[in-house]
Amino acid sequence: MVKLRKILASSVIVVLTIFLIFPLQQVFAQRELQPNLGVKVKPTLTIDGNSYKDLNANGKLDPYENWQLSEDERARDLVSKMTLEEKAGLLMIPEFPEFEDGKLVLPNALLDQNTRYFIYRESPSANTIADYNNQLQEAAEGTRLGIPVMIISNPRNHGTSIQALVNKAPGRPGQFSFWPNTLGLAATRDLKLIEDFSKITAKEFRATGIRKLYGYSADVATDPLWSRIDETFGEHPALISDIIYRIVKGYQGHVLNENSVTTTIRQFPGGGAREDGKDPYFEVGRFNIYPTKGSLLRYHLPPFRAAIEAATTSIMPNYAVPSNISANQGLPQFSQTQQFEEIGFAFNKPLINDYLRRELGFLGYVNSDMSAVVNRAWGALNLTTEERFAKALNAGTNIFSGASNPTPIINAVNQGLVSEEVIDRSARFLITEMIMLGLFENPYVDPAKALETVNDSSSQKRADDAHRKSIVLLRNDDNLLPLTDNKLQNMKLYVQVFPGGENGQNTQNLKELMRNFDPNITVSDTLEEATHAFIWVMPSMDLFGQSKITLTIGPDTDIFNIERVSEIQKKVPTITAIDFKNPWLINQIEPNAASVIATFGVKPESLLDVLRGKFNPVGKLPITIPANQEAINNEAGDVPGFREDPSYIYVDKNGNKYQYNFGLSY
Repeated sequence: MVKLRKILASSVIVVLTIFLIFPLQQVFAQRELQPNLGVKVKPTLTIDGNSYKDLNANGKLDPYENWQLSEDERARDLVSKMTLEEKAGLLMIPEFPEFEDGKLVLPNALLDQNTRYFIYRESPSANTIADYNNQLQEAAEGTRLGIPVMIISNPRNHGTSIQALVNKAPGRPGQFSFWPNTLGLAATRDLKLIEDFSKITAKEFRATGIRKLYGYSADVATDPLWSRIDETFGEHPALISDIIYRIVKGYQGHVLNENSVTTTIRQFPGGGAREDGKDPYFEVGRFNIYPTKGSLLRYHLPPFRAAIEAATTSIMPNYAVPSNISANQGLPQFSQTQQFEEIGFAFNKPLINDYLRRELGFLGYVNSDMSAVVNRAWGALNLTTEERFAKALNAGTNIFSGASNPTPIINAVNQGLVSEEVIDRSARFLITEMIMLGLFENPYVDPAKALETVNDSSSQKRADDAHRKSIVLLRNDDNLLPLTDNKLQNMKLYVQVFPGGENGQNTQNLKELMRNFDPNITVSDTLEEATHAFIWVMPSMDLFGQSKITLTIGPDTDIFNIERVSEIQKKVPTITAIDFKNPWLINQIEPNAASVIATFGVKPESLLDVLRGKFNPVGKLPITIPANQEAINNEAGDVPGFREDPSYIYVDKNGNKYQYNFGLSY
């Protein structure tokens, strides 16, 4: 009886959620209007004054071709017409098809096997991306059932400050608008601005034909050593939840439709709980360990709840394996002796089907991370390829990034490892998504319009607001900043970037930018002639190069002449900007600075606006800066910095604590 009540309660929740996400009147009102049909290959049908695409060219209107029917009716009809081979092909997400001299190479084996989801990583001009989309869509339209293509991309609107200095960041003509990185967006604390960011960037995606975003990260940055912190919105679950909710709504809208870009929120149930910074992309970092009781529920899951509340279309599980050496996390036990099934989250039925779907109420589909079921199948490497796909599908994963060969899925069905009904369910998720996005009616875009959209100056103007608001003033002795016209009259400013780039190119570009930006700034080429200095320190960690995991600013974080920083600071009063991809150890360079600024992938011109006082800094730290190496050694790994022992927090020479939410103004 208890089980029956749970089933009934779950059914009511699902029905109510569907009604809230897809208001019936609005959906049916849209279906009554003739959509604009994009047709290049297949014939059309005219029935009672309405036009439809005859996607299978059989001369009659099939339910999946009828835009007046519900998405569910259309998807079920199409899936019923697909062979097992076609359905299995649909569940693959390989790299983008090959183009030569701007033309799609045909025949294309991936399209021929009915693969329709592709990840695109290159950054040509927007009109080129739009043209590639159109060529792919035309080839797909010409296939047996005319199923359109879904182009996927990681975020495209962020770059490093060094890339900006050498003109390789977004924001150039033909490129997407350039915004601060995710830590920088969090530092603004401006939720309306972040909402605008998501709407503006979604419009750019949509204009080029990219309709699915791998993003954004709902991970909570609890291990300062983790090299992906600059992909997160920091360490506070409440702020991250607010941001994730607005990003999903900004990209998707309140109802998924032809103006939407779908989101794939990652990496469930949270990638921030690392062990000494080791990333689960590599086998050495495969375990998620939660040493603090209840930390998973308290800190890591709230942003995913927010994503579900906002109706994100898909969620991406982490590569990692939950470790049973963890403290009790308050979830249902996997067995009498084990808290978790120690297998990668993409295979983990207790956490995907049982918890994510049934407990949290997630109604979308689950998208595996890159090669998570192939060569990064942690905890499942002992299984055959067929067994891995079957286990992931039975656990609730629906589509596989980094996979291009559908044969193992076909074999798994034929071997009885997974039922074809499970494959059908995954296919219906994907076909429904395409239908709701309007791709079956018109998947084509206008390359000229794409170029016009990304070149819209109002978009970059709003992005520049975000850049300025992302800058955090940490210290400002004797009110050195802002650099007013009066102060600049007798000031000669020595400028240096760390790393300086090949032949000092980064430094030279910043000097030139400063001279062109404001003729009142006198830049000195030698320290001996300078009265003051501005230095910009930009450490980094190379995840894929597997560099040494450390937060010490020095050779291991690509700053090879760190001694020069102290030399400059001790010679003249020095404004010291530090770009935080991670919460670096700054105890070697903070005390000797006259002023300290935190940046997060900021546009150099926006930083100069703050230095000159054209904008009063308002940014707040999205992460806590650790005091020293001992603090890092003692931190929990699964708890945000603001919840660590007070000894964890860096205290500057003036007694200010550089913890989450700290930031000064002029």
